[in-house]
Amino acid sequence: MASTIFLHGPTFAGDAPKTQTFDSNGVSISYTVEGKGEPVVLIHGLYASAQVNWRAPGIIRLLATNYQVIALDVRGHGASGKPTKESDYGVEMAEDIVRLLDHLKIKQAHLVGYSMGGMITMKILTRHPDRVKSAVLGGMGWMREGGTLQNVWGRAREREGSVPPTACIRSFGALAVREQEIKAIKVPTAVLIGENDPIRQLYVEPLEVIRPDWPVTIVPAAGHLACVIMPEFKAGIKKWLDEQPKN
Repeated sequence: MASTIFLHGPTFAGDAPKTQTFDSNGVSISYTVEGKGEPVVLIHGLYASAQVNWRAPGIIRLLATNYQVIALDVRGHGASGKPTKESDYGVEMAEDIVRLLDHLKIKQAHLVGYSMGGMITMKILTRHPDRVKSAVLGGMGWMREGGTLQNVWGRAREREGSVPPTACIRSFGALAVREQEIKAIKVPTAVLIGENDPIRQLYVEPLEVIRPDWPVTIVPAAGHLACVIMPEFKAGIKKWLDEQPKN
């Protein structure tokens, strides 16, 4: 089960701008900012980074032509700090995004999350909807609070020296949300999911039942790991952002 949400991929040198950092409640968070326009925050998946999830597939380059693209390494990943306590993850990963917006003096941004980043995005939608202009849940849907899938993550086996720390995986249950919380979301939200991604049945189909108004785009022939490199995935993100009302 757990392997279905992992996001692996090659990294290679690109035209990344200079990495910046800020202190988020005692943890150093690494991020880049490029492009001009409405701000878009990209939140990557488990075992990935901004480089793997967004830069290598060309998503940052595509979006930066029209938007201010902010891509961070989630705590426990990439160049960001890697605390070892479970309490340092979970909701703290969602709060990092809000603190980053505060740090950059941005009142509201579009959020695009993939896999674990989708969990984080959903949690922000329920805790800080006023900070989100629109949202894209990539490779993710609804992790139900109190459901079986929430408990699976809490049973992750401790792996000494793992990156990210096992504490990060064990904390995923804290990102679960209730049905009433999802129904109350008023922020425009869309889902992008691979046709062959197991997450589609586990997390997306239950979400479609309670939020049939949220459009779901199926990326043909894509599983979970390769979805981010598919042209339809990149085009789907840009199409959604371009369709949102501009300030």
